Amino acid sequence: MTEVNAWLRRLKLGEDSTLELKRVVFRVAGQVAEPHRRSVADELAALANAAGGTLVLGVDDKSREVVGIPLAELETVEQWLGEIAQQLVVPALDMQTRHVDLPDARGVMQPVVIVTVPRSLWVHKSPGGYFRRVGHAKREMTPDHLARLFQQRSQARLIRFEEQPVPRADWRALDPLLIRGFVREGEGEAEVQLKRLHLVADDEGVLRPTVAGVLTCTRRPTVWMPSACIQAVAYAGRRNDPAEQRDAKEFEGPIGQQVWDAVDFVARHNVVRASKHLGRQDQPQFSMRAVFEAVVNAVAHRDYAMATSRIRLHLFADRIELSSPGALPNTLTIDAMREVSIPRNEIITSLFSRYYQVTAGYGRQYLMDRRGAGVDIILDESERLAGRRPVYENLADMELRLTIFAAFATDESFPT
Repeated sequence: MTEVNAWLRRLKLGEDSTLELKRVVFRVAGQVAEPHRRSVADELAALANAAGGTLVLGVDDKSREVVGIPLAELETVEQWLGEIAQQLVVPALDMQTRHVDLPDARGVMQPVVIVTVPRSLWVHKSPGGYFRRVGHAKREMTPDHLARLFQQRSQARLIRFEEQPVPRADWRALDPLLIRGFVREGEGEAEVQLKRLHLVADDEGVLRPTVAGVLTCTRRPTVWMPSACIQAVAYAGRRNDPAEQRDAKEFEGPIGQQVWDAVDFVARHNVVRASKHLGRQDQPQFSMRAVFEAVVNAVAHRDYAMATSRIRLHLFADRIELSSPGALPNTLTIDAMREVSIPRNEIITSLFSRYYQVTAGYGRQYLMDRRGAGVDIILDESERLAGRRPVYENLADMELRLTIFAAFATDESFPT
């Protein structure tokens, strides 16, 4: 009963900057009438935009009495909460829920839902605007405060996003085998080396993985960053048409593994045409060296702060489209990409160029070349094979799309 008593003592003290209480009312079975969805979305976002906190559903906020939630309606409340977090908060909100029995005023145990909202990596907008928790209430943020919060959470790029500790993760989230790849003998304790590489950081006295640490040293980064993955789809034709889909995968492992999974996906679908003119000659649709460079660049340079966007790798009969979240970093333009290399994620690009070895092929020792030759290789290799230069497009400053054209199309039934 220790946890129950602790919760009763906390409820007795009432709402504060990290605690919000709500009574849940059902006027029709299976449908929450109160509180209003938009109001709950504002409260959840306000907690996430501040230091995080807890929403307890099934407790009257005025009397602080436990009123409970009907046992048969707990699933309804869970679905209702999920829809609010995913549909009414932008970017979608991360939270955890627990069902706990607490005694009401008569001593009868009543189910309540405890919603834990961590301090977020992002700044969240809810239906009422941008809110933060101040004392026991939410307050709309002034423009100055909102600007500072964007800076603190690295969405303005004044602080590197990849260095930020991930609130819900702890040391145990890191995989020992993956850590081993970054720890070298004679360079100090493992914790010291990982801090030096910005893979872990102190978060108010707690050692946590950073964004870079989660991306490189956990088996499934998507547990903490749901969009940190690659969606790969192969189509038989030239259209984004589910009816023509041949294969589809989603790669959610550590980002080093994501690179190879995506490259292997293309290799499996890279049709090779043989010619016997003056001896057998094999001609693939796509240069795998160019594909390798393109995938590495997409993973290393994408904007991981865009919480709802993932890398999309789509293979068509006549082209590859590789879409990476985020505009070009800083003042870089598409025309300047061959001349200037400005990494968005300096930690990840540094790790890719020092720790991720390439065992065979692709003309280099590590995943990335510090000389910034990747774009040249993509353009030159692809044009030499297909006779057409790949095209980069900056779509609404939200996404960078690379189109690599095939040396030949495989769907003769579709007109060019």
